[in-house]
Amino acid sequence: MSSQIRLRLLPSARCLYDEPVQVKVARLRSRQVVTMRARSTNEKGVVFSSSAIYRADGSGEIDLGRDPSLGGSYVGVEPMGLLWSMRPDSPHRYFKREKALQPFEVKFSVHEDEGEGRMLAEATNERHLMGDGVSRLPVKEGNMQGVLFTPSGDGPFPAVLDLSTFMSERRACLLANKGFVVLAVWVYNDKFKNVNEIHLDHFEEAKDFLQRQPKVGSKGVGVISRSKSGDIALSLATFVPGVEAVVWINGCSANLFNPLVYKKQQILSPLLFDPSKVILTESGANVKYGLQNPLAEESKGSLIPIEQAKGRFLFVAGEDDLSWDSKAFMDEMVERLKRHGKENFESVCYPGAGHLLEPPYGPHCISSFHEVAGFPVLWGGESKVHAAAEVHLWKKIQEFLRTHLTCDATVTEARL
Repeated sequence: MSSQIRLRLLPSARCLYDEPVQVKVARLRSRQVVTMRARSTNEKGVVFSSSAIYRADGSGEIDLGRDPSLGGSYVGVEPMGLLWSMRPDSPHRYFKREKALQPFEVKFSVHEDEGEGRMLAEATNERHLMGDGVSRLPVKEGNMQGVLFTPSGDGPFPAVLDLSTFMSERRACLLANKGFVVLAVWVYNDKFKNVNEIHLDHFEEAKDFLQRQPKVGSKGVGVISRSKSGDIALSLATFVPGVEAVVWINGCSANLFNPLVYKKQQILSPLLFDPSKVILTESGANVKYGLQNPLAEESKGSLIPIEQAKGRFLFVAGEDDLSWDSKAFMDEMVERLKRHGKENFESVCYPGAGHLLEPPYGPHCISSFHEVAGFPVLWGGESKVHAAAEVHLWKKIQEFLRTHLTCDATVTEARL
């Protein structure tokens, strides 16, 4: 390895997960062609990697924020392309990196020529989920179980309930870095196949617990959700007081898979999945149209009457979602609210984005094994466009929650 070549990560090699980093190379030969690589592993040890070919300028320098990739995992000027274009070394793997206390480490390297050339320089980027001063506390109270993330400082801070289909801490602790008290809870545990019904009361307990936290200053709570947890979020806003703002990402307008029970009574029947509508491909299963039609007469008992909700909604849909037809579900909800004279919503649609819209700068997952379905499914999304959508959406989510969960004190973001 040459000691002369310099690979720099700016402003620091240590940053938060959702922050961009500048990648620069210096002391190459004038117009030298090299291959840039990125490599990381998920929590199960699966290797993810990417590569791109660059040509140095006349001074022997490369700046990924200025110079275009000439080939490899992506082409064109993509400052964070080496991150979002990383792919697993075996198919149908998701970059699961949810343990908030451990950083996501990416090894960047520069290699001679195109392809498998000699390594010239390398640097490690530590991408942390939790900023300085943010606390993480696993909690279990009554029927509620989750993980509470609290920003540093006295507050008061707005409160957010982060719902995920299965256990996940990533989005919750990243929001805590931005000045929100966030409680992460999940719909299913590892015994999801034995779930006969879902109790909305358990999620109400989580909301009440969150509101009792001493640093919480917002009048009500916000809820952020994606996929199956989206219908739980809609139901909370509809049936439970104190929900002021809901972010719904690529979900359904109806209650999915299990009867929904509240105060010992079933309030919504389940919208079921029809396996005969699955489209099998070599790359994975397209399950986009696998759900029953919620507008069909026999399914109307599963529709969530969101026109009864008093809070605000942010509806988000990726047009290339291959998990289900989120855009159609979003359009149905928008039209229904308009018919009832409601203006308590905004919607955003991302052409070319898939189902797994997440905080930015992680590898875009094309397909992975679906724990509920029991086989690999396609998630959709054109990687470059999907990555840009995640950057835009992450800022929009924070703006939406801050606008509708106001507190008296100014919020201070956590930093590394």
